[in-house]
Amino acid sequence: MNVRIVLAIIVLVVVTLGLAAYSLRSPTDIVWGKRGAEAGAVVRPRAAVLIDDTIYLVDFTARIQTYDLDGHHTGLTFTTPDYRNGRPSGLGVDNQGRLMVADSHYHCVRIYNADGTVVKTLDGDFGYVSDCVQDDDGFYYISEFGQRDRITKLDPDGKVVAHWGESGSEPGQLLRARALAFGPDGNLYVADACNHRIQVFTKAGQFVKAFGSPGDGLGELSYPYDLAFAPDGSLYVVERGNCRVQKFDRNGTAMATWGAKGRKTGQLADPWAVVVDRSGRVHVVDTENHRVQRVKF
Repeated sequence: MNVRIVLAIIVLVVVTLGLAAYSLRSPTDIVWGKRGAEAGAVVRPRAAVLIDDTIYLVDFTARIQTYDLDGHHTGLTFTTPDYRNGRPSGLGVDNQGRLMVADSHYHCVRIYNADGTVVKTLDGDFGYVSDCVQDDDGFYYISEFGQRDRITKLDPDGKVVAHWGESGSEPGQLLRARALAFGPDGNLYVADACNHRIQVFTKAGQFVKAFGSPGDGLGELSYPYDLAFAPDGSLYVVERGNCRVQKFDRNGTAMATWGAKGRKTGQLADPWAVVVDRSGRVHVVDTENHRVQRVKF
């Protein structure tokens, strides 16, 4: 047999075995979602949150829809009261298990019952509101940018008790704070997107630490847009710029990454959000692919 033919066969076998091995170890578990305006379909999904075992997802049409952990639409679809100025870009959950919607272009946070009715609105002197979380004592924390780069703390009645942060790249300063999450240490973690880092603050607004720097290596970040903690305390950060999710341990040490730019399974296009369920599975909102991918790594 011709030597070139033999070599070609060998290369083909090696590549085939390599792809098979990759598929076996690929962490992608489920891919769901399709582009569309019908119930269950999405158009550029941009934020997500997990309440019990239900995923709430908001997309570029301002629709908020609910899904089970396997991506099946569970029937609820509603919109914010008005979205002519822009759509919500952040979702959270209060300590009563209700949905909090960062109605970004309307400078407020709306809190909804399970049936999609508004029960409370947090408003004030806000710019572009990107996210909201609530602590166990009932205090709210709202991130904003545009007019001001800061975090605002409100009491359980919605009255402002503190602000911190200003535009800049020094410790404690912010450039487009996109998302918030409380860590197992009780501190507030902030996705400081345009500074390509995660910053950590106490509930009183004192700077604790920061980790991450610009780049695409392990431990480096490019436009972190959302973050979520797993039950074991691991932190997952979705990077819009690097089209990937990065896993950190409790100390902020990078452990692994998943994802790359593209349209195929295991690839991402402009991802905006991430949630982690009670089994430690990571649900990645793959925005420009109009879908969600579920992985475990």
